[in-house]
Formats: sequence, C-alpha cells, structure tokens
Amino acid sequence: MFVWNADDLNADQVKAIEQPGSVFLSACPGSGKTRTLIYKIARELSLLTSDKQRVVAITYTHRAADEIQERIEQLGVETSQLWIGTIHSFCLEWILRPYAIYHPELKHGFRVINAHDTERALDLLCRQHGGGLRIFDCGHHFTSAGYVISCPDWKRAKVEALLQQYWAELRANRQVDFEMILDYAFQLVRDIPSIGILLGSIFATVLVDEYQDTKEIQYAIIGAILKASNGKANAFIVGDPNQAIYGSLGGYAITPAEFSALSGVSFTEMDLSVNYRSSDRIVTYFENYNQLTSKISAGGKYKAYKSAISYDFATHHSELVDEVVRLIRYNVETLGIMPGEVCIVGPQWLPLAGMTRQLVAALPDYSFSGPGMVPFARDIDNFWYKLSRIILTEASPQLYIRRSRWAGEVIAALDLAGVNTAAMTRKSLLRTSNAISSAETDGLKYLLECFDALFAALGIDRNSSPMLTEHYEAFVEGSKRRLDRLVEDGATAIAEVAMFRKVFDEKTGVTVSTIHGVKGAEFEAVIAFGLLEGMVPHFNEEDKVAAANKLLYVICSRAKKNLHLISEAGRRRRQNELYQPTDILLACNFGYDQIL
Repeated sequence: MFVWNADDLNADQVKAIEQPGSVFLSACPGSGKTRTLIYKIARELSLLTSDKQRVVAITYTHRAADEIQERIEQLGVETSQLWIGTIHSFCLEWILRPYAIYHPELKHGFRVINAHDTERALDLLCRQHGGGLRIFDCGHHFTSAGYVISCPDWKRAKVEALLQQYWAELRANRQVDFEMILDYAFQLVRDIPSIGILLGSIFATVLVDEYQDTKEIQYAIIGAILKASNGKANAFIVGDPNQAIYGSLGGYAITPAEFSALSGVSFTEMDLSVNYRSSDRIVTYFENYNQLTSKISAGGKYKAYKSAISYDFATHHSELVDEVVRLIRYNVETLGIMPGEVCIVGPQWLPLAGMTRQLVAALPDYSFSGPGMVPFARDIDNFWYKLSRIILTEASPQLYIRRSRWAGEVIAALDLAGVNTAAMTRKSLLRTSNAISSAETDGLKYLLECFDALFAALGIDRNSSPMLTEHYEAFVEGSKRRLDRLVEDGATAIAEVAMFRKVFDEKTGVTVSTIHGVKGAEFEAVIAFGLLEGMVPHFNEEDKVAAANKLLYVICSRAKKNLHLISEAGRRRRQNELYQPTDILLACNFGYDQIL
C-alpha cells in the first residue's frame, strides 16, 4: 500500500484519503486540494487487485491533468493503470471511439473539429443569417434533456435556426465539435446500457476534480457509469461551491444528495477548511464573498504576513495601464516579489490582450505571459500543437517526465491518424526530436521546418494522412492569423522563436489572465481590473449577486501576500453610458490600504 511521511498531510486530508467508500469533499482555496487528490489517486492505485482495473481522474483542464500525473510519478507510483484527463478526452477515449459503431450518426466514422474550426463555421453562418448575430451570441451547451442557448431572449429564435444549420452541416461532414462529444457520449451511455456496465466493472475509483465547474450532462454521464457498476466503483468528488463561476457555460455545483440520487452512490461528506496559501488578512477579506456557512482559517507560512489590500475606483480608464505599471513596480521593486509571482487579472480576453501589449511597451525589462502573447494556435487537441510542445522545450532532467508523456500523446495521435508506430517509443521519438535543429529565427517558420525535418527522420509522409493534413492546415492558418493581428498591433517581437519557446516555459514573467483562466493558480501579488457592473458580474448572469460574489472570491483567494482591486472610471459601456463599480465590491466595508 502507498504510504506517506507524517508531515505530508494534515489530519483532515488523511481522513478524506483513508475514508472507505465514496467521498464528497468540499475544499476551500489553498487547502491542499490537489495534494489530497494526488495522494488519494496514489493510494487507490496501490490498492488495485487486478491489472484490468483502472483508476480514472477527470480534471477541468489538460494542464491540471499534466500536473497531477507528474506529481504522482514523482512520488514513485506506477501510473500504467491510471487514466487522467478532461471529460471531453474521457468521452472520446472510453465511449465515442470504442462504441461509435452503435450510434447511427457516428458508425461510419467521425472527425473532431477544433475550436478554430467551430469559430470559423459559426462566424460564416452569422454573416449568412444576418440580423445582427455575432459569434458570441451562439453560446450553447447540451444537457441530458436537449440543449441550452445562452443568448438574450430576443435573439433566441435566430440563434436556434443558425445552430440547427450548423449541426446539420457537421453531421453531413461527419464532424463532431467539443459540445457534441458530450451529447453523443451521453446518448451512447443512455441507449446502450452494456457500455456503462462494462466501464463500471473496469473503474475501481472515479475521481472528479473541480466538480463545481461540471455540467449537468457530465454529471449524467459519470453518474450513469457509477450506477451501472452496481457498487463496484467508488467515487471521490472534490471542489469548492464558492468557486462555481462557469454558470454561463452550464457548470454548477451539484449537491451530494443530488449526485447520490443520480449515481446510486452513497457519499460521506467531508471538508478541508484550512487555507495554507494566503495571509490571515487576505483570508479575512475574501471571506466577505463566501456564500457558504463554513469558516475558513489561515494556516500557512504567510499567515502573519502584513498584506496590502487596496481598492481603487478613482483611476480613469485612460490612466489604467500607468496605475497597473505602478503596482507591478511596487510589488517587484519595492517589496522584492519575483515577477513570476505577480498576476494581472481582467474579466475579458479583449481588454486583457490590449493590456498585455501596453504593459510590454511600458515595462521593456519585464517579461509577460498572457492572452495577447501566445504567438500560435493553442489547440490542445491539434496534433501539431502536441508536437510543438516537444520541439519548443529543451531536453532536460527536470522536463523529462513531462516531455515523455507528451511523446506518448504524439504517438497515440499518430496511431489514430493511421500511421504505423510499432517501432516507435517515447524515448526514440524524443531522441529523434532532440537531434532536430533549425537556424530560422521566425517562430512559425522554425516550427514548420522542424516538423518537416522530424517527419523526414521518422520516415512519415504527413500528406498520406487526412487527419494530419487537416490538423496541419488548421494549425498554420490559425497561427498566421494570430501573428498577423499581433504584429499589426505593434508586437513585432512576438513572431520570434524566443517568444514561441516562452509559451511552454515555467512561470518566470508577470502573468496576465482572465478570472476564469486564473482559477486554480496562486500568486504572491494579484492586481485585478475591470471590476465593473456588467463585467463582474457579466450582464448575462441571471443571479448577479451570486455571480459577483463567486468571481470576487476566486480573484481574491489567488493572492498569497498582496491584493489590488481596481474599478476604473470612465470605461464606456454604451454611447451615453459608463460602467460603474461592481455593486458587491463597492458595498464591502473593509479597511483598505493606500499604495503610495
């Protein structure tokens, strides 16, 4: 059995890990949720009694899956019987690909299209349908009962007609987008009971991370498999209802009783309530936005740190970048915080991209990572993106486990593309890739030269596989469009190889992220702007008070030491209307600090 050192975990974490049966664990920010999940997975792997059994861990992001698997392997635990990934990857690997033959719309084969393909198709249809429709009006998600459209009511009929045409075109081309992956997987599990029975007999434990971001149809898929296991599979469900900020995308925090009724599983409810990340002052502050009755306490090394917490609603929008620059310099140059421990948070990608580029110009001696600084198409399901991770990272002992896993993903993708990989191993692929070089300084040209050189060395003709060809065209087209836009905006250095390599670097520069993108991360200093009614919360949110509390809770709980909140004045909302500060934030009575 897997064992750990006495000081690895606290008493509540140990209880959760050792609790027999199924557990529903509520974990506050900074409570060691990921560590608990890692040790639970390691323990469950060590308890398997058959080489046919599997432990399945479903994470919200690919990045989280990578981190968890790496840390388990660093504990010396064998992971050959672990499957870990996102719900979309799970549905593809365990349901759609093995059982597509049983679905009339999938039995003749299908191809998963990427986000770029989806956006391009919807944008074209918006222009065809007219009526003022734009791509962000087309937001939707599937449920076990059908689908939900997220646009305003007055646009609903037009959007529904557009989506029906979009889905019909996908079916005609035997294509599946990310949302349809879930819908088809649910239909298969619902209509072919033997699928759930078989999977339920294989899975010893199913772990779900960040359950509060899970959609109803995802709960239905997982619940059906657990129910079909007839008590053979246990579940370990982890998350924080206070951080359920994906409501507009269909995510919500199911209650233990609801999921028990859905899955037939009896849960022991447990919680982790000690925050090891933040100072006591930071914890006291973000508790203002806690919508649950549980009390959180600080218990980490920064507990007694005298945190600076500021709130600024006077700075004008035109002076926002100067103020953010001042706060960065204050934390880095005055307080000695490393740039990689500073995060700039905004509510939307568009202003963030502009902010990033302006910060790069204002602080030439600093490095930044953000939505406006990713120089090529970042599509985790695209084969060439998978391969670029290996090409753009150095061969080093520190990165070996990660690069080896990436190599395994590349080989699996080649198999799926119809390439014979019988003689290829992870080590041989890495060895061949490490020997590839190019003198090209343009980042995209460098990548494409390395792709060609590697495939030549492997003896593979990429044009012989339709999948590889389609992925290649999507990767190149998406990258060129992104680069052209960035260069046009003045970020000429973004096209260089050095900037391409930074995409996969460990955190060294200032991070720029959306609220949704920063969830799960932590930084010594957090600077948040755009805290305005209509942005935080978004104007489409039904329960604006709850949404604002959850978003502010997420923002503020990322900070270890210092927190700076900005509701900039003068940002125009409509022609004759300005955005106003977020009501919940403005109403919070707290002794804020002045940063001079």
